[in-house]
Amino acid sequence: MHFLTIQRLLGMFLMIFSATLLPPSAVAWLYQDGQIQVFLTAMFMVLLLGFLLWLPASRYRDDLRVRDGFLIVVLFWFVLGLAGAVPFVLADHLELSVTDAIFESFSGLTTTGATVITGLDDLPKSILYYRQQLQWLGGMGIIVLAVAIMPMLGVGGMQLYRAETPGPLKDAKLTPRITETAKALWYIYLGLTVACGVSYWMAGMSGFDAISHSFSTVAIGGFSTHDHSIGHFQSSAIELVAVVFMLLAGMNFALHFMAWRSLSLKHYLFDSEVRAYLAILFLVTALTAGYLYYTDTFIFFSDALHAGLFQAVSIGTTTGFTTADYFIWPGFLPVMLLFASFIGGCAGSTGGGMKVIRFLLLVKQGHRETVRLIHPNAQITVKVGSKPMPDRIIDAVWGFFAAYVGSFVVIMLLLMATGLDQVTAFSAVAACINNLGPGLAGVGANYVDINDPAKWVLSFTMMLGRLEIFTLLILLSPAFWRR
Repeated sequence: MHFLTIQRLLGMFLMIFSATLLPPSAVAWLYQDGQIQVFLTAMFMVLLLGFLLWLPASRYRDDLRVRDGFLIVVLFWFVLGLAGAVPFVLADHLELSVTDAIFESFSGLTTTGATVITGLDDLPKSILYYRQQLQWLGGMGIIVLAVAIMPMLGVGGMQLYRAETPGPLKDAKLTPRITETAKALWYIYLGLTVACGVSYWMAGMSGFDAISHSFSTVAIGGFSTHDHSIGHFQSSAIELVAVVFMLLAGMNFALHFMAWRSLSLKHYLFDSEVRAYLAILFLVTALTAGYLYYTDTFIFFSDALHAGLFQAVSIGTTTGFTTADYFIWPGFLPVMLLFASFIGGCAGSTGGGMKVIRFLLLVKQGHRETVRLIHPNAQITVKVGSKPMPDRIIDAVWGFFAAYVGSFVVIMLLLMATGLDQVTAFSAVAACINNLGPGLAGVGANYVDINDPAKWVLSFTMMLGRLEIFTLLILLSPAFWRR
């Protein structure tokens, strides 16, 4: 383990992150909201911490190994979560405790969207912008951005990329060089953000709201600048824009890259994961809209369809925007919508959850085992599209599912031990491990009223979900630390 190289990189990453506090400082200056000192002070503190970490190890240039990559990813997300909390602690308007500030920071960077801040409509613009920017930076993964500038840092980036990127097929690269792959991902990410912002503005948002919501939409984060989220605008056009870009952000960014490079939509049409992704969201939408109309929650079917479509896409992609209090909808709808977030977005997207490709492989493997009971000697290959899946990937998916369920159960029991009721504990774990945000019961609207120990557990849960279980759990294995 090359600890000094890891220390050097952590220091450099923190110094780079300190520069991201300049845009909210500029927003504070532009709107004269009195917060410019908060962000400049936070920037200096993070920059100084990064410099103090980097200086003693500045001459070390050892190449990273796979184990080093996992360790630095986890350490960086942890340290960055703490650093991101500094402006929240310093801001007088928020009056947040250290626990709440760290919870909000982790929620933003992991694109979870769970919040402990209320009264958003009255907050300074710079603080609102900072929350949105945290999600945008966390959306594609700051480590992927770091991979794009690895040559400048003097270290290879494949180990970081493997540890950071979501989904079971981590070795697939869009371009021959990993640096070019990371750049391609960010160009697509930036292009979608600009297109989303312009669309929001044309649909009726102010420039500030359009930029802010484009950040959290493409990041599939769910933070908003208003207490009533997207419902604040009372605009069908804005909600339609949100639905379109949530759907796009929930797809594999490799498909966006290939579609852009070939100027063809065939990659979407022939991709099994995208077809399953759209089919699942269509089914959830149909059930939601039908039940809302059947129970007279909405008098007109068009209104039921409108509300059902938005919430199905928002929760199914793990974005977490709301136009209504879905957690008080009748019958099975709140739980069904929450279960949809367990599947989440596609691999290689900014979405959370287990990912559609894993769900698809679990279903196909379950079908294969059923057929084997009938035909014990049959040789049945699990395929995605026309491509057979190696047993190594099938085993990895089952291993992930087992770790996911085990982690879920342990964390839920811990939350109940802190005093949360069963529904609140269950939905809080689901909302945080899937990086969704809004839950049910006591965490339906926000996370203000839960106790501090529960917030620390959930902060860990958000990072566990963002790093897809194994990247974090592997550090708890004794085998990881053996030479």
